[in-house]
Amino acid sequence: MAHAEGHQHAQAHAQGQQQTHAQGQQHPIGIYLKIWGLLFVLSAASYLVDYFHFQGYLRWFLIIVFMLLKAGLIVAVFMHMMWERLALMYAILVPTLLLMVLLGIGALEADYTFFTRGVFFLKGLF
Repeated sequence: MAHAEGHQHAQAHAQGQQQTHAQGQQHPIGIYLKIWGLLFVLSAASYLVDYFHFQGYLRWFLIIVFMLLKAGLIVAVFMHMMWERLALMYAILVPTLLLMVLLGIGALEADYTFFTRGVFFLKGLF
């Protein structure tokens, strides 16, 4: 008899978890359509950068800004990061940001090294 009650309790618990899981994973389709439209607008804006022949740092700045905005929207909504726990968001975003900072520092160091080599190695040629 105790076994039958335990089995019924387990079934009710599993059923409740399935219902909660199904309800927790559904998001309104409107948010996906709005984000899709916003991604379309951002893509059109990034194509307009080339259409209007922006040059130099402004061109690259705009392209990178639009690229990061689109990537952020895709990760936040379509990969469901917006609805995840803060710890999981930190586990994904902090290493990515740290890697970007380290790459930037490496690029600055490479520029300094290239400049220094030019100063010292070209001095002996003239």
